[in-house]
Amino acid sequence: MKVNDKTEFEQLIEESVRTHGHLCPGQVLGVKMSMLGLREIGIEDPKGKDRKSLIVFVEIDRCATDAVQSVTGCSLGHRTLKFVDYGKMAATYVNLKTGKAVRVIAREDAREKAKDYFPDITDRYKAQLEAYKIMSDGELFEWGEVFVKLNPEDMPGRPLRRVRCDKCGEHVQDMREMNINGRTLCRLCAYGGYYAIEDTTPRK
Repeated sequence: MKVNDKTEFEQLIEESVRTHGHLCPGQVLGVKMSMLGLREIGIEDPKGKDRKSLIVFVEIDRCATDAVQSVTGCSLGHRTLKFVDYGKMAATYVNLKTGKAVRVIAREDAREKAKDYFPDITDRYKAQLEAYKIMSDGELFEWGEVFVKLNPEDMPGRPLRRVRCDKCGEHVQDMREMNINGRTLCRLCAYGGYYAIEDTTPRK
């Protein structure tokens, strides 16, 4: 990735702040995490010539995820940003051309090390914010190569299939339906979901 000096790092931080709305320790972690991940998988220009060669999996719905999106250009709408709800400050960067994938996770002890960099700052979040900007990758993260299996239905592009749920009648794309006892069901009808229907009368 074409980001090697402080000026370019600061530019990425500014772009991330425009996406997220404010600057926080998570933004700094997300930017530096992405710089590291992209470098490790050989992606130099994620928003330009390499934009079709990258998929990123994020494991937390926190500030850092906005930074990851800002730096990489990946998004849910383009199907290049995948959210897996593990609750971990981690992301996996996949080079689709080479198949190389690297998972980067924030070190928990970085929070304590941040105090050593700015002992005079009593607000721990401000101390983390400033420290994360100058701490090394090794102090902030652990990372290593992983294998990521990508199925055709998970790739960007038009849906491979669109089917109707036998129970609720709603349509399911991208092969997310379930076949249970010979019935085609959406995952909500098969396992329950995040909402409960209050009014069974559909509005049109």
